[in-house]
Amino acid sequence: MGRPSDDRSTLRRSLRVGPKASKRGGGPAKPASGADSLLSATRKVKSVSGPGRVNVSALAEALERWFATAARDLPWRRRADPYAVWVSEVMLQQTQVATVLPYYERFMMRFPTLAALAAASEEELLGAWAGLGYYRRARLLHAGVREVMARYGGELPAAREARQTLPGIGPYTNGAIGSIAFGEREPIVDGNVARVLSRLLGLDAPLGSRASTEALWASATQLVEAATQPSALNQGLMELGALVCTKRKPRCDACPWADACVAFAQGLTAQLPRPKPRVAQAPVALLAYVLETDGGEVLLEQATGNLFRGLWSPPLRSEPDRALIDSAVAWTEVGRVTHVLTHRRLDVRVLHGHIHPAVENATSMPERAAIPSEPGAFHALGSVGDAAAGMQRLCANASAPRRWVPLTRLEAIPMSRLALKLLELLPRLDDAQLAMELA
Repeated sequence: MGRPSDDRSTLRRSLRVGPKASKRGGGPAKPASGADSLLSATRKVKSVSGPGRVNVSALAEALERWFATAARDLPWRRRADPYAVWVSEVMLQQTQVATVLPYYERFMMRFPTLAALAAASEEELLGAWAGLGYYRRARLLHAGVREVMARYGGELPAAREARQTLPGIGPYTNGAIGSIAFGEREPIVDGNVARVLSRLLGLDAPLGSRASTEALWASATQLVEAATQPSALNQGLMELGALVCTKRKPRCDACPWADACVAFAQGLTAQLPRPKPRVAQAPVALLAYVLETDGGEVLLEQATGNLFRGLWSPPLRSEPDRALIDSAVAWTEVGRVTHVLTHRRLDVRVLHGHIHPAVENATSMPERAAIPSEPGAFHALGSVGDAAAGMQRLCANASAPRRWVPLTRLEAIPMSRLALKLLELLPRLDDAQLAMELA
């Protein structure tokens, strides 16, 4: 990869406050004095070529200038009120911008204000979040906005100390809200920022280690304190990591910091940052029972445990379920689905069956006869009276809430991406509908 092609002679002189480290194995540069250097942030952290000696003010100025011309037009940047920033930052945690865009716009149309989200039920929240994953962050956002309504009259507090007590607001989200919505000099470090600063400074400590974490936050603090516009500086850091200083094949020729970057000078952009140790994903074998009626309805069950709590899917079991087995004429394995979570890999055998006629005939009750027309309204399986024994086992003794849902109404119910993958194997389900849900 070549050196940057554009003329940066002025910037090149201002970025460095001392001699560059040698390109191959040279000793550490002489320490810089004064606060206007990132050296003080990394003194205790091993660097691949010794601590970088860079002018913080020049870095901040260069990044803000770059962001002014390179920033993407994103919907949350058009509306920098605290609530919108909060929602966008929570959605963007461990999720790419391209994935978040349609969810954010639908979410903000449904819950345009903090008060609207606070008044929503958890099911309404999960319905709007369904498919985005990491549902715990949605529940924490919900708890947070409700606390803002109760404690602060619906106004997200400007004080950093007050915000950090709210559910779901950690150091990164707090800094993003403070700098972007309130213009405060508050630092941020997310995955993109960690990659940019690790390469810039040549940090050799693995991500997630105490040494790396302390150095990254100290460096981010120095940068935002030197910024003219904290919002532009922090968003520029994230944008630089997303568009230029990418995980693979970084575009160093387009980077405003290339002339100060230790990793670029040493040819180590592919090796830095050092990854955190991988966490082994435990395999979990499951059976999915996709039970369907001839009328185009499917049985869904609401998860009550920690895994997918509050979301709906075809019943999932770790062992064969006799009540479900007896409810169908026959079961056919229609495929297998693998679904990877942070610490688990779910390997699911998908079984498809049509409900047994005795069970089908036993369900002609008022709850099933009148199918509500409003999205989000569903008919539940209630008392079964003199229904067949199979229906009694299927419904009356169920350990979790269940619903019969028309296949044409799936978009109105909160389901996990795993559930959508399972239903995708149904030949009767409209491919375009599922493609929309899985997007």
